[in-house]
Amino acid sequence: MNAHNPADPHVSPDAAPFAFAEFQQLVPEATPALRALSRAANAGLDHGTVELVKVRVSQINGCAFCTALHLEAARKLGVAPAKLDLVAVWREAGLFDAREKAILAFAEALTAMGRAPLPDDALVAIAAHLSRAEIAHLAAAIATINAWNRIAGGLRFPVTAAP
Repeated sequence: MNAHNPADPHVSPDAAPFAFAEFQQLVPEATPALRALSRAANAGLDHGTVELVKVRVSQINGCAFCTALHLEAARKLGVAPAKLDLVAVWREAGLFDAREKAILAFAEALTAMGRAPLPDDALVAIAAHLSRAEIAHLAAAIATINAWNRIAGGLRFPVTAAP
C-alpha cells in the first residue's frame, strides 16, 4: 500500500498529508515570515519573471501545491501561456529570451546546490543580464521558493487546498 494514501489503514494518522491551514495552525510564525521574505525578494524583480522561476523551481522539486499556486499567479500576471506550458523544457522551447534563459539557468543551479556545487560561471552568466541588486533579489526569491517547496512538498499539501 502507498504510504501517502490517507485511506490506507496501515498508515498512522500522523503520516497523513498536512493541509496548508493545518500547517499554519501548527507553525503560525512560519507563513508570515516566509511571506515577508518573499515580498522582500520580489521587490527588486519583475513579478511575472519571478512567478516563472517559482513554477520552474517547484517543478524541479516535485511540489504540486506550489506549482499549481504559482501557475495561477503567473496567469493572473499575464505571463504568456506558451511559456508556462513549456517552462519545464525552456532550453529547447525557443520561446525564452537570453535574460529569461539566464534567470532560469541560475534558478536551476541554485536549486541543485544540494546535489552539485554551483558552477563557477553561474554568477558570470547571470551578471550579463541582471544588476547585482537584481541577482541578490533573485537568489533570495529562489531560496524562498525552495523553502516553501520543502514544506509544502514534504508535508504533501493537497493541490486543492492552495490558498
